[in-house]
Amino acid sequence: MNGIVAYGVYLPYFRLERKAIGESLGASAGAGTRSVASYDEDSTSMAVEASRAAMRAAPDIRPGALYFATATPAYLDKTNATAIHAALALDAQAPAFDMLGSVRSGAGALWAAIDAGRPTLAALADIRTGLPGGGDEREGGDGAVAFLLGDSRAALERWRLPGDTVSRQWEERFGEHAYVPLGEAAVTDALKQAGLSAAAVSRWIVTGPHARASRRVAASVGAAKGAVADDLAASIGNTGTAHAGLMLADALDRAKPDELIAVVSLADGCDVTIFRTTAAIAARRPAPPVAAQLASGGRLAYATFLTWRGFLPREPPRRPDPERPAAAPSFRAESWKFAFTGSRCQACGTRHAPPQRVCVKCHAVDRMAPERLADIPATIATFTVDRLAYSLSPPVVAAVIDFEGGGRFQCELTDVDPAAVKIGDRVEMTFRRLFTAGGVHNYFWKARPLRGR
Repeated sequence: MNGIVAYGVYLPYFRLERKAIGESLGASAGAGTRSVASYDEDSTSMAVEASRAAMRAAPDIRPGALYFATATPAYLDKTNATAIHAALALDAQAPAFDMLGSVRSGAGALWAAIDAGRPTLAALADIRTGLPGGGDEREGGDGAVAFLLGDSRAALERWRLPGDTVSRQWEERFGEHAYVPLGEAAVTDALKQAGLSAAAVSRWIVTGPHARASRRVAASVGAAKGAVADDLAASIGNTGTAHAGLMLADALDRAKPDELIAVVSLADGCDVTIFRTTAAIAARRPAPPVAAQLASGGRLAYATFLTWRGFLPREPPRRPDPERPAAAPSFRAESWKFAFTGSRCQACGTRHAPPQRVCVKCHAVDRMAPERLADIPATIATFTVDRLAYSLSPPVVAAVIDFEGGGRFQCELTDVDPAAVKIGDRVEMTFRRLFTAGGVHNYFWKARPLRGR
């Protein structure tokens, strides 16, 4: 049976204040903020970022398999996990599978990774969308978490049909009635199977899309059985498939060796998993920690949020639509397009991005070695702010960046304030969706300010 050897979290940069929703719609929307994925992000790109953080925390371990769980996949009739596999440059022999359709998929991916019998990466991500002014919009949040692992009952409480933008749900009291007894019974049974007393658990993590039921189960287990973790609702909202794992990552950031952490996931049933930390935990914590990502983030206007989610159509650009990416060239350039692998000349040491056959410095031919650049920081050499180019987040900031150790590349900056960009700023690469054309998502890499790492 596998255990968690490393983990990583990705929270989008943008935050939407709930009071901004209320002010725009003339209704009460509560306090705090929710996390918002940018227009160029989806569950696939966020899973890549969380997985990169997990793999940086354990560079000596190569995942032998990948499970990707989400209730908001970028594709339905196509495996999303293969794009994550390519972006992480995993071994070709490592299989990649989707586990889609519900928040409970996150628990399923984690359980499958525990039972895999080999180092396995479980990536969980969601983009939570609700109708403007609704509870899902207010209480939801976007985020991703990944775990590197190595050496129910059915209730129609929430549903979404293929093609629908948002989920629907029954009145809150029904979910509370269905989930609270189920959660309490599952906790009792899990402790019995593990041979543990409730008092032995150092921290309880209780979460699910139904907030009232989760709070009641948390109160029942936390009253005399140990500390209950903050559900993070006030700062980012509920991130759906990723949320139980995100709360677990936050607990692991703070945990000491030999602590017991219980995760109770209330989603289309109840799953309880109990973890014991080891002495290796201090060496496996990723950077930046969850708390640092919670504290960062830029404010977002509600109108921009509605635009990104497709509820507020804007005037399209008066120019030809982009052509959809073609399969053949994307396949041929997979190591560059997805894994961001450049080349270094073996004759003179010059680095090239994108990879080349002929060295631009010494002109040696076919003497290149592949070199992955996705995790190498860079510095802005020059930039321009383009107010004419079409973007869902105008204006577009294009920059020329210089990588540590050599190599220059021109790309778009994201998650950035155009007025604050300066030559010399430090940036890192991030996997994003450039555009969607003809039903095909064009994934590639942009640069963002280097924060907290």
